[in-house]
Amino acid sequence: MYINTAYLFEGMREETREGILETALEESHAPGDFLFHQGEPAREFYVLLEGRVRISVGVQGLLAHVASDPGDMVGWSSLVGNPTYTASAECLGPVKVSKLEKSQLDRILVADPVSGMTFFKHLAALIGRRLAQSYAATLAGHGVQEPRSYG
Repeated sequence: MYINTAYLFEGMREETREGILETALEESHAPGDFLFHQGEPAREFYVLLEGRVRISVGVQGLLAHVASDPGDMVGWSSLVGNPTYTASAECLGPVKVSKLEKSQLDRILVADPVSGMTFFKHLAALIGRRLAQSYAATLAGHGVQEPRSYG
């Protein structure tokens, strides 16, 4: 299963990673299915195994990101203290994901603080990359082509 080698789980103790994998549920979704909608309670997150997932925000569903690489994470709102999802996630074609419940993940990571720290450092890096992509898209929309640093 690809989730075992996803960046988010790299560097964790093998026993901890296996405990997380045991709680993961593999799901298949059809084109047009939503993994979640903006504003719904954020209780799970997903690791993409196959397919493409469109992340959109607002009532008009403005594109924020497309998850398309195996190992991409979707639904990180559930991991950072948000009570609800800050975006919607729509399947653009057939999609396979591993679904993980935040409460189960928390229980496992509390038992292994070193792996927990590794997990959240990787999560911060992934969110940072997505933020940098968002900055670049915003600049491109304003006709600015030069790279800038915002952090």
